[in-house]
Amino acid sequence: MCDLTYDDVKRAADRLAGRTRPVTVVEGDDGVWLALEHMQHTGSFKARGAYNFLAAHREAGTLPEAGVTIASGGNAGLACAWAARLQGVRATVFLPENAPHVKVAKLRGYGADVRLVGAEYAEALAACEEFAATTGALASHAYDHPLIAAGAGTLVDEIRERVPGLDTVVVAVGGGGLFSGVATAARHHGVRTVAVEPEGCRTLNAALEAGRVVDVPVDSVAADSLGARRASRTALAIARDPDVRSVLVPDTAIVRARQALWDDRRLAVEHAAATALAALAGGADAAYAPAEGERVAVVVCGANTDPSDLVRR
Repeated sequence: MCDLTYDDVKRAADRLAGRTRPVTVVEGDDGVWLALEHMQHTGSFKARGAYNFLAAHREAGTLPEAGVTIASGGNAGLACAWAARLQGVRATVFLPENAPHVKVAKLRGYGADVRLVGAEYAEALAACEEFAATTGALASHAYDHPLIAAGAGTLVDEIRERVPGLDTVVVAVGGGGLFSGVATAARHHGVRTVAVEPEGCRTLNAALEAGRVVDVPVDSVAADSLGARRASRTALAIARDPDVRSVLVPDTAIVRARQALWDDRRLAVEHAAATALAALAGGADAAYAPAEGERVAVVVCGANTDPSDLVRR
């Protein structure tokens, strides 16, 4: 049973009005459009879910004095810290020790208390859960919460306004928050969703194969953002819809797609943000090959990266 509906997405859109940036959509090649959500506040789509989460708790009177806490590979923590600062709430963010320096620095710039724990997201999450239990802080989540997913889902209506006749939206999947929100809104409008994962971080694909949520190894160039060890149950339930397709891409395709976004458009994005686009690379051999005339939007989801490796010398 899925606990996320299109009504949740619409309520999120009302809360976000005037707070988040409407997504910029540009036409790419061969009928493919790019939804440039890496231009969102904090450099990723996560700002939508984070603001919705805190605003909903404020409406309900359930924001504690201890503030909010979250475990994150970086982007969700940034979004949580940004949303907390806007609403006058303290934020304590737990990250793996290998989190990119650029994300750690930005977190501290938003005024968050940053704590680096362990080598993987799961270890940071355990520390965050202990902190919430001992302090009474409100525990947010990087992806596994209906308010977080609903905020992410607000992207779809904005994309549809800019791409009339949209047939398909392509998104990268880590733990499944972006996918869950986007697929819920897309299904409401009769739009199919393509869920793209690195071969080395296949939480959703493995869950579909097993018929249940399972832990998977994490080994990908995009693991700093897509490195969850398991997908949410909500994501699995939504992914079983016949209008959802799950595909995998190798790291080599992700690296090429990221470089192409820089070389062709001067867009400096994370490997995670290039993962969705990588599914369309390779023509007939692509992980997802659109049909003739199919109108496809690819979500470019994050920009929190060190761009120095993109400049070819």
